[in-house]
Amino acid sequence: MSRCATVSRSLDEPVPGTAATATTWLLLEQPGPWGAKALTSSHLDPALGRALEAAAEGTGVRIALIRRPGRHADPGTPALRHVYAAHTVPGHVWLHGATTRDPRRLLELDFAALGAGDHRSFGAALGGRPHRGDPLALVCTNGKRDRCCALLGRPLASELAASGVRGIWEVTHLGGHRFSPTVLVLPYGYAYGRAEAHTVKEALHGVREGRVVVEGCRGCSAWERPGQAAELAVRSAADEYRAGVLRVLRTDGAAPRWQVTVGHADGRRWQVTVAQGASLPPRPESCGAEVLGTPARMDVVAVREVRPTALAS
Repeated sequence: MSRCATVSRSLDEPVPGTAATATTWLLLEQPGPWGAKALTSSHLDPALGRALEAAAEGTGVRIALIRRPGRHADPGTPALRHVYAAHTVPGHVWLHGATTRDPRRLLELDFAALGAGDHRSFGAALGGRPHRGDPLALVCTNGKRDRCCALLGRPLASELAASGVRGIWEVTHLGGHRFSPTVLVLPYGYAYGRAEAHTVKEALHGVREGRVVVEGCRGCSAWERPGQAAELAVRSAADEYRAGVLRVLRTDGAAPRWQVTVGHADGRRWQVTVAQGASLPPRPESCGAEVLGTPARMDVVAVREVRPTALAS
């Protein structure tokens, strides 16, 4: 039986504009097995998982569980869990870390403020501080959600960890199983599809240099899907790969066509026309899908640099 990732790759489905959206990521270490909906189907207290989901809803915060690469027989409740929060909006990017013995402390967070980029409650509730270590690469490996994530993601995570790359974690869900292996790199929040070890290593090296790698990039999670595709298109058109210098200023229109305004820190502006198309022929959007789908794709139709006065007219 064909796997969804194999079919997507063979049909050359484009990856730009397919990243999960979140202004802020909240990551909680949870060893052991994960179910399809890991916050409520892992060895984390399911009542806590439901409460965290409710607290994060509509705030821009996306919660995921993480664990170290390797075997996942349950080692028992960890005495000390790692917790990370990362805000991904360019111009205000940060990554903070903490440890806790009691994951219920996460309910003390101000999720609305966290989604807006205010990390003070993360410090107050968990003693969080700016992360001074290596950037993080989160590899989706949750086979209970989609088998491609296990068959393709786990070997990648293990290969990276075995080769000495630091900052590698397995993560529960990044969306887009058919682009497995999928990887999220923090703090900048760029996601990658069909990732290979060399791509992840280059992306991590890029973070250290303040640079975005666009090979295999699905987009920055800070933006909605049209904005993700538009920002990547501007990077290629302007030969601009520095992190943090481009922002999606506004998005006009609605599906299936948008005009996205992308701004540079130096004042330049671009208008990008993005059209939503259907990926044909129909294909499985995940390995568990009983019917074939035509997933939406973000096609960049035009990239035009404009003067600020033109935008005001």
